[in-house]
Amino acid sequence: MSKPVLVIGAGPVGLTMAIELARYGVPVRIIDKLPTRTTQSRALAIWPRTLELLQASGCVKAFVANGLHAKALRIHRGNKILARIPFKTISSYFNYLLMLPQSETEKLLEEHLKTLGCTVERETELTDFVDKGDSVSCTLTHKEGKGESLEASWLIGCDGAHSFVRSKLGMVFEGDTLPISFVLADVRVAGLSIPPDEPTIFWHHDGAVMLFPISRDRSRIIADIGSAPLHMPDLEEIQEIINQRGLGGLTLSDPVWLSDFEVNERKVREYRKGRIFLAGDAAHIHSPAGGQGMNMGMQDAFNLAWKLALVEQKKVKPFLLDSYSIERSAVAQKILSDSRRMTKVVLLKNHNLQRLRNFIVKFILSIPMVRHVIANRLSGVMLNYPDSPLNAGSTRKLYGLGSGRRLILKHHFQESNVPQFLLLTRDTPEARTMILRYPLLLKAEVYSPPHKNGIWLVRPDGYIAAIAQSGNWSVIDTFLSSIAANHEC
Repeated sequence: MSKPVLVIGAGPVGLTMAIELARYGVPVRIIDKLPTRTTQSRALAIWPRTLELLQASGCVKAFVANGLHAKALRIHRGNKILARIPFKTISSYFNYLLMLPQSETEKLLEEHLKTLGCTVERETELTDFVDKGDSVSCTLTHKEGKGESLEASWLIGCDGAHSFVRSKLGMVFEGDTLPISFVLADVRVAGLSIPPDEPTIFWHHDGAVMLFPISRDRSRIIADIGSAPLHMPDLEEIQEIINQRGLGGLTLSDPVWLSDFEVNERKVREYRKGRIFLAGDAAHIHSPAGGQGMNMGMQDAFNLAWKLALVEQKKVKPFLLDSYSIERSAVAQKILSDSRRMTKVVLLKNHNLQRLRNFIVKFILSIPMVRHVIANRLSGVMLNYPDSPLNAGSTRKLYGLGSGRRLILKHHFQESNVPQFLLLTRDTPEARTMILRYPLLLKAEVYSPPHKNGIWLVRPDGYIAAIAQSGNWSVIDTFLSSIAANHEC
């Protein structure tokens, strides 16, 4: 019997990882030390790139049906609008921001996982592990102290910012804690003069207030409180901050979650050590500005799962897994930089700099192309892998499309339980010969290319792996033979 992949942590990242492995036919177990999934709203934003990947995974319809579709991001100075960034220009079939409480996200993911024959093993904790080179020897502790020894083929730590897996590996979580405190409240809001489906940032000389819709009558309020010490706020304090910062027309009530937090910006250098991987907050955490945290973690899972499935099924050489850390670490570094800049802009304290910021933002964001670029950048559709070791062919773009770039076509949204590459080119005898030569790696169908004079080889996660001019089949052949297990070619 095959050794299972062991996934630690049943938050959105761990559940996504387990779903992807299970649908690809890889034996998997997922454990979590908590007795139940979270009941708190926590992460709210699901961006279009994540929705695209959830569609390929087969569960996006439930998300779309249950979430609130936010149409734009607003920036206000008090009650005066400085800018509005519409999401309808996002280059995706999902041209909106889906607002959904994390509790609901976990529920939907867990339900989908059950349809794949896998359930979360709760009140089960990983207490020790040893990488043996060809497997990972794990010690699990179940409810009431019952122990279990498990030989796992791979171990994936999706166990959050305080990751046990990361700690035991001795990986340094490099970074800083910003000297700014925040308070948070999920409440009912009355008196809104803005559309209830548009997240809004309110700037005031005393600080920022961010309002994120959760449902038609409930929103999340986040406000910075400067260098004040962390403390659990009450509703009266949040209402007072709202009033002081020029939003006295809003009335808050019925809080379901009140909290405080500080912003950490940290990252490990490597996401892999031997047969052990890290994903999500276990590997990287950053400012909530831009709402990228959960999305980046879930995208870690999508990136790793297809590679791990192909390696486990002995269809490719194991070195394919080396690309996971390289690709996702570069993305996390980019997101860390972006979120740090956004946080600094939002939280400016100098009044002269605030006035300059407001003027520049109003002017720059009056330009449609700038609004379009920012919306696409936030959505995740512009995140690519230009420096991936898996990129092959010309390093330059071919007809505007280069290796490592996301390429989404309608057929990517068709559910597939086999991780295979897509060949986009003219349907010729040479194309059919290539498919016959690599039947385990290539889908049997030849797909229409973006341009008739090119060949594009697209990865299972929708990124271009190799490009070549029409007729130059040696580029595609060389790439596939380099990754294929010996029996394939």
